[in-house]
Amino acid sequence: MKALQLTDQGDDTIILNEIDKPEPNANEVLVQVKAAALNHRDQWCREGKYPALKVGVTLGSDGAGIVVGLGKNVSNNWLNQEVIINPNIDWGDNPLVQSANYHILGMPSDGTFAEYLVINENRLALKPKHLTFEQAAAIPLAGMTAYRALMIKGGYQDSFKVLVTGIGGGVSQSAAMILSALGGNYYVTSGSEEKIEKAKTLGAKGGFNYKDKGWWKDALKVTGGFDLIIDSAGGNHVNTYLKVIKSAGKIVFYGSTAGAPESVDMFRLFWSQASLIGSTMANDDEFTAMIKLVTENKINPIVDSIRPFDEIVNAFNDMRDAKQFGKLVIKMD
Repeated sequence: MKALQLTDQGDDTIILNEIDKPEPNANEVLVQVKAAALNHRDQWCREGKYPALKVGVTLGSDGAGIVVGLGKNVSNNWLNQEVIINPNIDWGDNPLVQSANYHILGMPSDGTFAEYLVINENRLALKPKHLTFEQAAAIPLAGMTAYRALMIKGGYQDSFKVLVTGIGGGVSQSAAMILSALGGNYYVTSGSEEKIEKAKTLGAKGGFNYKDKGWWKDALKVTGGFDLIIDSAGGNHVNTYLKVIKSAGKIVFYGSTAGAPESVDMFRLFWSQASLIGSTMANDDEFTAMIKLVTENKINPIVDSIRPFDEIVNAFNDMRDAKQFGKLVIKMD
């Protein structure tokens, strides 16, 4: 079977290889992967910027497919079911924080960029019926990260005014689609006017270009401030967010692509009674709740394009160059 693997040979560190089709052990199933989706962590693995990298691992965290084989102790009810993959591995017993053994499917465990995948049956969820395999594959990692940041750590309420930053990213787009489905009052930021306009067509009330030095003044004028801000950048943006967060508001960070801030306006932070909150991924119960939300509200993820498996390296290049708006999805057949 074909699989996209991390390698230390050749001009690139990812290559399509022919490898043996896996066989399920006890409590495992064999999934014929119908579609998989790219995440930035896949590109970071390619660039050697992800921890604990292992050569020879099949990349990919997001996927959907059909159960075509069962290991011992697995119920026959799973056979031929259309499923979506939960990429959490070993979250642990504490729902508040992941265990020391936690990792995500696709590194160091073999992931979804393969024609077949062996996975424990407890990593399966039924594919929402309103979604195609390609749409379903675009949901797991970004969807669960957005759900935890927005609903659990952010404590979202219908009355909230929300700012979703960096709307070009997969998690921010997932948060936006959840908010749109719930009728939420939300705004976005981007360095691209085109992406802001796209977000408005999807349900955002408005947007602000963070390349404009005084964008936060416009945001305050238009909105009066935000109850909740969802962000993946961090860096010196933190102090800007403190200028637009309402008293007792929450700023939830699920990434730090802009690095650490040079300083934090501590006076504004404590005087506003605001909270800076960290969040990452989601536990299994939250993954299940996210899938339920998607199913009940018939949420459709934003898909930029669907590519054949043979063009996956080009899809990586487009993600690296930030050419997409929405998930880049790979169709396996």
